[in-house]
Amino acid sequence: QIELAESGGGSVQAGGSLRLSCTSSKYVINTYCMAWFRQVPGKEREGVAAIGEDGATTYADSVKGRFTISKDRAKNLLYLQMNRLKPEDTGIYYCASPFCLASLPARDGYFGQGTQVTVSS
Repeated sequence: QIELAESGGGSVQAGGSLRLSCTSSKYVINTYCMAWFRQVPGKEREGVAAIGEDGATTYADSVKGRFTISKDRAKNLLYLQMNRLKPEDTGIYYCASPFCLASLPARDGYFGQGTQVTVSS
């Protein structure tokens, strides 16, 4: 059983920043492609950012230039740094694997329980 655990969500005003973290006690995050998805009520879960095994990153158009995905290999952590947040970034954010591209659909992989991000205007 692969378990991924997210943290770092919260409430912030538009223009603010948050950093999400993802860890696992059994999954070597550095070894696999990792991604962040988000979901809002009534919509499908969508890819936000992904990082490949070679470190290559991809982003949804809506977050390019504002979000950065990265790994801390020593700590077995995945991050999503979110800057200049907008109300439309509100949703539940999920850490997931193995997804090498942000454009991949949210199926056939492992997901954490999610962390809520709320951006107010």
